[in-house]
Amino acid sequence: MIIDVHTHILPPEYLDKLMSWGSRRFEVTTDATGRTILKYKGARFLGVTKEMASTDDRLRDMDRVGVDVQVVSLSCPNVYFVDGPDAVWLARTMNDHFAGVCRRHPDRLKGLASLPLTAGMPEALKELDRATQELGMVGVVLGTHVAGACLAEPDFEPLFARLEALRLPAFLHPMEPLPSEHMRDFGLAPMVGFMFETTLTVSRMVYAGVFDRHPNFPFIVPHLGATLPYLMERLDNGYRAYRPNYDYAPQLPSYYYRRLYYDTVSFHRPALTCALMSVGADRLVMGSDYPHVIGDLKRAVTSIQELDVPRADQQRILGDTARQLFRL
Repeated sequence: MIIDVHTHILPPEYLDKLMSWGSRRFEVTTDATGRTILKYKGARFLGVTKEMASTDDRLRDMDRVGVDVQVVSLSCPNVYFVDGPDAVWLARTMNDHFAGVCRRHPDRLKGLASLPLTAGMPEALKELDRATQELGMVGVVLGTHVAGACLAEPDFEPLFARLEALRLPAFLHPMEPLPSEHMRDFGLAPMVGFMFETTLTVSRMVYAGVFDRHPNFPFIVPHLGATLPYLMERLDNGYRAYRPNYDYAPQLPSYYYRRLYYDTVSFHRPALTCALMSVGADRLVMGSDYPHVIGDLKRAVTSIQELDVPRADQQRILGDTARQLFRL
């Protein structure tokens, strides 16, 4: 079985609300090809493709490449561009939409819930329970920051405690990079800014002790861990050098990084090899970033099949590990 853990749906209702409710933070415009794009402080971070709202196109592409199951989630900026009752309404509406799509194709699509974290933790936990227990969502998607608040902050502790109690997978996704004004040229926000966002967020979570206090829920880091596999030894060396600053994480950072999971959205063999050597095949899960324009469903599969690793390790990456994490 081949399972793609990193794919997105962008319902038309979501884009409508983003254009109306999020207009003070985000600019919705078009690029030279006529594609709808989103900008934050002048930096493009999201392009809208027709496959984001077309289940028929999605299933056709899955069949063409040989992907059996896709785990679908909302991309950035998630539901964090509104707060209070609006955030609750938007999260519920999106989760209902995702659950409906998955119910129509139960053997092919599984959904991750979005949480109204800007409405307060009680509302977020309430929606987590509804989405997983009533709607059948198989995990949650979390942004690298929530309206600027890092996931390492104490306010998010109840969420991680609930995820651990449920052994529920959490998939991390980059949010619009802060500050984006330095990335407004050359489309650097998704290519470089997302990598910074992911690296910084996971590192802060490690140093703040999040994974020491809550070691028993699967946490999936996108885009092959951004720069984490490459920087792992440097981060360990920094921990040794600045040890008095790290009261919350008694182990070396690499100890915690190796307990996380990483999707393979990279398609670059040297990078995949670095991740393999850093965390092992049992911590990698196949991802494509479909249907974003810089995703690649076909290469997501073939880049794993071309790795010089045992067949059993290939199969772990392509689907076996994800099947266990999401209980499929």
